[in-house]
Amino acid sequence: MSITVIKPGLLSSFQDLGRFGHQHLGVPVGGAMDGRAHRLANLLAGNTGDEATLEVTLVGPTLRFDAAGCIAISGAHLSPTLNQQPIPNNRPLIVRAGDVLAFGARTAGLRSYIAWNGGIALPSVLGSRSTYLRGGFGGFHGRALRKGDVLNMLGELDASALDDLEQELWRIKVYLPAILGLVPRASIRVMRGAHTPLFTDGSIADFFAGEYRIGPQSERMGYRLQGAQLLLKSSTQLLSEATSFGSIQVPPDGNPIILMADRQTTGGYAKIGHVATVDLPVIAQCMPGETLSFTEIALTQAQRLDSQREEAFAQLHRDLSPLRALFER
Repeated sequence: MSITVIKPGLLSSFQDLGRFGHQHLGVPVGGAMDGRAHRLANLLAGNTGDEATLEVTLVGPTLRFDAAGCIAISGAHLSPTLNQQPIPNNRPLIVRAGDVLAFGARTAGLRSYIAWNGGIALPSVLGSRSTYLRGGFGGFHGRALRKGDVLNMLGELDASALDDLEQELWRIKVYLPAILGLVPRASIRVMRGAHTPLFTDGSIADFFAGEYRIGPQSERMGYRLQGAQLLLKSSTQLLSEATSFGSIQVPPDGNPIILMADRQTTGGYAKIGHVATVDLPVIAQCMPGETLSFTEIALTQAQRLDSQREEAFAQLHRDLSPLRALFER
């Protein structure tokens, strides 16, 4: 019940929804950059819990399956193939012993997520199977995949029943609401925060009216933006406080940074705003060199959007009950 890594890809690491409850010890939450695609892949693979998925960045890996299983791929469109034949995103797919999964050219997005029915055998570290690359723990030996790695699947299927199962899976219709799909947005929705009044009126206006280019140093810890410099009314000293996914902090150089999954646990820079949770996956799927613009929304709007997303996931979970039943037989 194993998978052999033929090529590791550019940066392929296992992630779940994160490592919560340890920020006071200096341990970042981490987890999937695009939590929406991660959750979607798990649902489509027939998983009920938060199994770790393989987060693939831009250039995907080549994997050989040594046993039968079911996978699903969500997120970025990186031209996946199975035995050199194109396969779709957002569908449960049967793989057989000897099959080779590979990826090609990027056509949309940046990060893709591969889920396995039953998951991959990984140790839990502080309540999570996410890889924290800087700390060297979690996931698969605390690092990105390398050539020759062997992964152990936990959901091997009965090889004698694969043809019938594959046909039944293809009969299942998957209706994906737009709020759960890979849909780019012209503008990222942002809420003001407690620190917003510390910035000059001109800087606040520039932030919501201008465009910002994603800098080349952007990665899982934070997205560095290049554009109009944001200035404080005075050189106020702030106490360090806990950070959150999507906070937009502004260091002394005036160039904002959107804090992402592997953000530091505390920070003392002023924050001009906070990205609505529903739009974090949009940012996670953007590449350095692309541009972002921002639109102000109220907290109540952000909460409503978050509720709509959760309702869509709940409905999809109900719709996919026939899929899960196939794996319980």
